[in-house]
Amino acid sequence: MARWSRFNIASVVLGFAFLYLPIILLVVYSFNESKLVTVWAGFSTKWYVALFQNQGLLDAAWVTIRVSLISATVATVLGTMAAIALVRYTRFRGRLLFSGMVYAPLVMPEVITGLSLLLLFVAIGFDRGFWTLTLAHITFTMCFVAVVIQSRLLSFDRSIEEAALDLGATPLRTFFEVTLPIIAPAVFSGWVLAFTLSLDDLVISSFTTGPGATTLPMKIYSQVRLGVTPEINAACTILIGFVTVGVIIASITTKRRELQRQRDEQAAFAGR
Repeated sequence: MARWSRFNIASVVLGFAFLYLPIILLVVYSFNESKLVTVWAGFSTKWYVALFQNQGLLDAAWVTIRVSLISATVATVLGTMAAIALVRYTRFRGRLLFSGMVYAPLVMPEVITGLSLLLLFVAIGFDRGFWTLTLAHITFTMCFVAVVIQSRLLSFDRSIEEAALDLGATPLRTFFEVTLPIIAPAVFSGWVLAFTLSLDDLVISSFTTGPGATTLPMKIYSQVRLGVTPEINAACTILIGFVTVGVIIASITTKRRELQRQRDEQAAFAGR
């Protein structure tokens, strides 16, 4: 086993400090007594109380949660269908164009994606608001879901599906009772990824939103330009905690499902 040099250890420590030290400071100063975010004056939770009395931030948070839930769910369904089409149907007319359109948002700058969607909504006369925002989030999160699920389908043992079909199951029933339970961890991971990306998006949301559809990142950004307040620190801390808990739950769920799948496969082979 190779031993780490001091340079490697120092590089890792500095890298993690650069990434996570600002987040830690933000969380710590959200419990600051002082209104000045750079001066520590004692521990207090009054800014969390003030946050929940700020109707503007609460309305923005509610819009963000609704958009994220709807867009993540729809993007997961569409991303799953796109992944199945790309893995199972390797030869069909327009496959190259289809795959390019699915993966384009992965490499496309968000400014270009947001501007393109804005021009589309203006051209078709679709008033900007909650639903244009949701459609935009579905568009750019679907490709991430497709990548996650496609990687799982590439290692999928299709003999299990063939066995179900040989026993008389229809293709639709085989998918819902055989395929979907096996790829469920990837589907759930894709949903969590889409939800997280939608939750903290700012650039695309700024182009496609409208009156009454201000998201929490947009609200925070508009207030930060006038100066950081402890309420913003509290809102960001809650957002960080929410995302962290979601990622942990997704990781634990995925690991448990994978272990259960391995046990089931071992039991099936042992019973032969």
